[in-house]
Amino acid sequence: MIVIFSILVIVSIPNFIASLRRARDQVRRDDLGSLEHSLDEYYAELGIFPPSSPDGRIMDCLKPGDKPYKDKKGQWVFDPIPCDWGKDAFVNLINGKVYMTVLPREPYWQKGVSYLYLSDGARFQVFAAMEGKSEPEVDVKIIAKNLYCGSSVCNVGRSYGCDIPKTLKQCEEEAALLKK
Repeated sequence: MIVIFSILVIVSIPNFIASLRRARDQVRRDDLGSLEHSLDEYYAELGIFPPSSPDGRIMDCLKPGDKPYKDKKGQWVFDPIPCDWGKDAFVNLINGKVYMTVLPREPYWQKGVSYLYLSDGARFQVFAAMEGKSEPEVDVKIIAKNLYCGSSVCNVGRSYGCDIPKTLKQCEEEAALLKK
């Protein structure tokens, strides 16, 4: 009886571990989709995407106590800081509209893995690191870019205005050439 039970446990553990991995990868898919949708809404209202911090976070949060204000010319002034994944809301700093009550946090954040957001205001790219290397979204061109999603190499992404294999700088240069 114990032998049969042991065999069943040994056979089922790999399947259980694989199902947990697939569930985390599905969370990543959902998070990228939610981010893309929220960023599109932000852009539709403001005509610009929030900038990115040097470490790949959305620059759309304020220090405690800071508030946006209008300068003498009537322009909104605020000093955004990087938002923390899994802690801060994604909000329009001017009118207070909430796009996401809490920015998503990478399922393996305790292991140093995070999402990576890049933006020049006109376009954005957001990346994640899927655990399942055979997932359909895993892109060897993204892996070749050697971008880090925290402690893991990014291997999937979503974008607006700049195809993923290209960098934002390459897309900006192409756009400048088209204007000439």
